[in-house]
Amino acid sequence: MALLLLQLFNGISLSSILLLIGLGLAITFGLMNVINMAHGEFIMIGAYMAYTIQQLFQKLLPASAFGWYFILSLGAAFAAAFAVGWLLEITLIRHLYGRPLDSLLATWGVSLVLQQLARQLFGAPNVAVKAPEWLEGGLVLSADLILPYKRLFILALALVCLAVIYFYQYHTRGGRRMQAVMQNRPMASSLGISTRRVDAQAFAFGSGMAGIAGCALTLVGPIGPTIGTYYIVDAFMVVVLGGIGKLIGTVAGALGIGVLNTAFEYTTSATLGKVIVFSLIIAFLQWRPSGFVSWKARALD
Repeated sequence: MALLLLQLFNGISLSSILLLIGLGLAITFGLMNVINMAHGEFIMIGAYMAYTIQQLFQKLLPASAFGWYFILSLGAAFAAAFAVGWLLEITLIRHLYGRPLDSLLATWGVSLVLQQLARQLFGAPNVAVKAPEWLEGGLVLSADLILPYKRLFILALALVCLAVIYFYQYHTRGGRRMQAVMQNRPMASSLGISTRRVDAQAFAFGSGMAGIAGCALTLVGPIGPTIGTYYIVDAFMVVVLGGIGKLIGTVAGALGIGVLNTAFEYTTSATLGKVIVFSLIIAFLQWRPSGFVSWKARALD
């Protein structure tokens, strides 16, 4: 039973990481229909912001203050990714709406530029981010069942980010304007909504969420210029499997992929487990192309 519970926790833990990565893409791709191949680089920006804040704390502040650096890193990661996302939207993305192939190629080129810039600033080798002391160790439930504090923190962070996005979308004026623009842009514009401003805010907000995901990934392992490349495919899988533009679908997609991936890797191997999960996703999308959850709307031909 302890082994079963541990595997279930590992699956939910992986799901929380995938959910954090997919939340930002659920906005930029799911709601805005922009194929942003640079989404992984916003994850990288968040990760390197955590590394930078750590270095500053170690050099400028006493050792007793080091435990607070990670909390500050979360805000810094969001702000840095938000700013870069806003700049990218107003200079490039807004000229490519309705041109998915062009946006794919353009953002792929941006991702290469950002990776090379990271190599120039931080070097090509991976660097490690030391977790604060309050995240070391784990919650001991039994001799065979220990839940690491790092994973529990990532799970809690994913739930908090999900709650913030839900509140923003459905209980704020900016969120309702964003949904109106994404569902019917001409109608929203005719009612006086600045669609360009909404586009920039939505893209920057999704980029900021990717920055928080990158900051959280520093608790999992070392980071490098290509850290976003390892997760970009999983992020798109979560959003497509869950259903375009639906938060509950993103949660379902992340939970399904995380739990199934952990289960198959445990019963087979890491490589074969991923192959089985990919195969199941392809089969599911053949049966239900819109994913777990889809938009329900009326349309006039």
